[in-house]
Parts: sequence; structure tokens; C-alpha cells
Amino acid sequence: MRSNPRTRRAALLAASGLAVTALVAGCGSSGSGSSAKPSTPSTPSAPAAPSTPAPGTPAPSQPPAAGGTTLQTATDPKLGTIITDGSGFTLYRFDKDESSPPDSYCNTGCSSLWPPEQSTGNVTVKGIDSKLVGSFTRDDGTKQVTVNGWPVYRYAPDTKPGDTKGQGFGGIWHALTPTGDKAGVATGTTPMPSAPATPKPTAPSSGY
Repeated sequence: MRSNPRTRRAALLAASGLAVTALVAGCGSSGSGSSAKPSTPSTPSAPAAPSTPAPGTPAPSQPPAAGGTTLQTATDPKLGTIITDGSGFTLYRFDKDESSPPDSYCNTGCSSLWPPEQSTGNVTVKGIDSKLVGSFTRDDGTKQVTVNGWPVYRYAPDTKPGDTKGQGFGGIWHALTPTGDKAGVATGTTPMPSAPATPKPTAPSSGY
């Protein structure tokens, strides 16, 4: 039986359609032999910038610089102008020390009651001539601040800024003035008492 040309053409078109369908289905499948494209690793996000405080908000306090010493002046109602440390505690000198060259005679137990003002770095001065401020090495190897050559101390029983409990202790401890002198002690020349007048000798009587 001879086939109709139209029938053959229809059969060919149907076969072609089946082939195309099979090809499309194969490209879209994820068979076991196919390998997927590796995903691009995500870029790590940059750290967030610190937030700016709102206007009027106080900035966080910075830690104080280590290794510094501050000497400043203060006015005491009885002693006048004296030297204190950076926290306002009165500083003292010891009459038995030496100033030229500086040397301390307050060690061991004495230095527990009278802690030396240590020099561990730059010394900042306020109201004091910086040329008068120095330091020396104590017997234990530590550095102690000096003012005009005199070693400088705190007094342990001074529990708050402005205390001057060590003034006049034993008659040999005194608060320091900005020139290294003893506060509350007159430094002027004491006038010498005038000599009593010598009576003029009386001429002997002639007897007449």
C-alpha cells in the first residue's frame, strides 16, 4: 500500500518535534553527571564605623598619661602660698635633708609616714619656676622630686586635698613654698636687739 505524501510529511514533522522535546528536556535536567557552577563567595562586610555621639553628649574620658608628676600652687589661709601635688595634697620638706646636692635622710619607716614625691617622668609645674624643680636618686634607686634642691614629700595622715597636718611636725617638717622655703616660717633677717646705752662716766668731783 503506497503512503500518501501528506502522511509521510506529517510523520516526519512529528518525529522532529519529539527529537526537539527530548533535547530541551536533557539540557534542563540536573543529572548526576553534571556539576553546578560554584557560587561566588560573598565579600565580608566592612566593620561598622563608630557612631558619632549626638551633639551635647560628653566625649568618653581618656586615661591620664602615665609617668607624669604635677606640682602646683595653692593658697592656705594660715600658711599662704604652698605647693601641692596634682591632686591638691600638700607637699613638705624635711630640715634634716640636704639640698646641695640633694639627699634624703627619710628612709625605711620614715618614708612610710612621709612618702617621697616620686619622679617617674616629666614634671609639670603650675605657678612654680621650672628651673627650681629637679630630681635625684634615693638610696633605694627611685627618683624623688626636688624644689630648689630640697626633696619633696607627702604626709600620709593628710587624707584629703588641702590638709596640712604635717606642718611643723617635730619642728622639722614644713609645707613647701614655690621657692622651696618653709611655709609659715619667717625668712627675713631677724633684727638684732639694740645694745643698752652705756652711761657716760661722771667726772670726779674736784672736792672743792
